[in-house]
Amino acid sequence: MRGPVRWVLWDVKDTLLKVRRSVGEQYCSEASRLSLELPPLQVEAAFKHAYRRQAKLYPNYGIAQGLGGHRWWVAVVKDTFRQCGVQDSAMLDKLSFNLYHNFKNAENWEVFPDSARTLQSCIAMGLKLGVVSNFDNRLEGILHGCGLLPHFSFLLTSEGAKVAKPDAGIFHQALQRCGDPASSVAHVGDHYVNDYLTARSLGMRGYLLDRDSGTQHPDVPPHHRLSSLDELPALLEKIAER
Repeated sequence: MRGPVRWVLWDVKDTLLKVRRSVGEQYCSEASRLSLELPPLQVEAAFKHAYRRQAKLYPNYGIAQGLGGHRWWVAVVKDTFRQCGVQDSAMLDKLSFNLYHNFKNAENWEVFPDSARTLQSCIAMGLKLGVVSNFDNRLEGILHGCGLLPHFSFLLTSEGAKVAKPDAGIFHQALQRCGDPASSVAHVGDHYVNDYLTARSLGMRGYLLDRDSGTQHPDVPPHHRLSSLDELPALLEKIAER
């Protein structure tokens, strides 16, 4: 028989917060500050190509190859703008430096309206909270700037853990920090494989956030699916009452 839930672990991007404007728009805004005008749709397409290429060559920020998040993102930004015809090395250096640091700032991120109140509700229920996210080491500063950091007992990024979801290794590290069995830990995220399937395969209580109420994963039972984070506290209360 499963025990009570003591911890809730959280994905971050597209679960608790999202990029405020499209990457293409934000990259173009920075380029415009340097008197470089480019079409956002072209930049967006170039970014997606650069990101996929870099992720394939150097997964998880190239930790295994000695890169790390900073150098990894600098390469993505430079590749993006080179595809758009920018070849000046000084310009590319400036763009990559500015954009890497810009994305640390809270104004580039939008916190979902249900995030803070759900985190607060969980804490009021006596639950401890942690983060398990495929993110680089800027995450702590971003969560601080967005006012969410005080809710969490620990943050575990894939850059810091040196392993990324869906590899179970990052969850094993998180469970060690929790100090409780997997059956006492819930995980909430928006990715079917990275968050839901992997968490449940380890014996955790996985919840899939599906803000669009899509049905592309019919194997996820209704009581494992959230259309809003506001639904989570009631589900956890039902578990506590059993």
